[in-house]
Amino acid sequence: MNKQFREKIIIIVNPVSGVRKGRMGELSELVEHSLDLERFDPEIKITSYAGHGAGIAQEGLESGIRRFIVAGGDGSINEVAEKLVDTDAILGIIPAGSGNGLAHHLGIPRKKRDAVELINRDKIIKIDTCAVNDVFFASIAGIGFDASVARQFAKSNRRGFLTYAKIVLSEYLSYKPLKYNLNLDGDELETKAFFISFANSSQFGYNTQISPQASITDGLIDVCVVRKPPVTAFPAIARLMYHQKINQSKYIEIYRATNILVKRKKGKTVNIDGEAVKLGKKLHITIRPSSLNVVVP
Repeated sequence: MNKQFREKIIIIVNPVSGVRKGRMGELSELVEHSLDLERFDPEIKITSYAGHGAGIAQEGLESGIRRFIVAGGDGSINEVAEKLVDTDAILGIIPAGSGNGLAHHLGIPRKKRDAVELINRDKIIKIDTCAVNDVFFASIAGIGFDASVARQFAKSNRRGFLTYAKIVLSEYLSYKPLKYNLNLDGDELETKAFFISFANSSQFGYNTQISPQASITDGLIDVCVVRKPPVTAFPAIARLMYHQKINQSKYIEIYRATNILVKRKKGKTVNIDGEAVKLGKKLHITIRPSSLNVVVP
C-alpha cells in the first residue's frame, strides 16, 4: 500500500522503563515484523527526560496523529494518556516498565511481540481516568505507606521486583499509620490507615492487586482503606492476594465513590501511577468516565 494512505502511529519509548537503548533494535525489529505495515506507518520516538512523552503526544495531536503506542511503564503511560483524554486519539500499550499495573489489569500481553500484534486487531474500549487535585492518573493513586514506597523506589538506581520488594519490607518496618478525614460523595469517614488507595484499576503492578473487583469502565473509584497488618498475617494476606481475594481481608475496607475529599495533617507524597508527587494537606479525587480510548485484547 502507498505510504501516504497508511495511518501514522507514533511509538513513544521510555528507555529507562525497560526498553534499554541497547535493545532498541529489538523493538524496531518487532515493529517491522509484527505491526501491520499495510495499514500503519510507525515512527519510533525515544524520551530523554521526564515529561518528554507528554510533549511528543501533544505535538502529534497538533499534527493530526490519532494513534499513539507507549513502550514503558505506568508512569510513561500516564504522561501520554493525559494528553489523549477526551480526544478521539487511541492509546496502545507495550508493557516495558517495572510493575506494568495498567497493562496487567487490561490484559495486555506481557510479551512485546504479542503486545505489538494486538495493535493490529483494533479492539478499542473507552476507560475511565481520574485526577488528584487536577494531577492526572489512569490506574491508581495512593497516600500513606504506598506513597512512601513510591518515593523510595523513585530514588533507587535499580528497577525490578526485587528492588521493589526490599523497599516494601524496609518501609513496612518503619512506617506508622496516619489519621485521615474522608468525604466520599458526601459521606464522612474518619480513619487511621496504613495507606489508602484510590483505585481506578485493580492493581499496583507485579500482579499485586489491591482491589480485585475494581472496574476501569464503571465510572467509580474504589477507595481502599488499609490497616497495618502484623507480620504474622503475611501468609494469609499472600494467599488472598494470590487468589485475587485481598478484598476479603479484615485489614482492608473498600468503598466506592465518584467525588472524594481527603484531609490530612500535612502535605506529603502521593503515589500517582507509581510516581511520587508531593501534594498538600487537602486532596480532591475525581473521575472522568469513558474518557480515554485504549487498545485491548
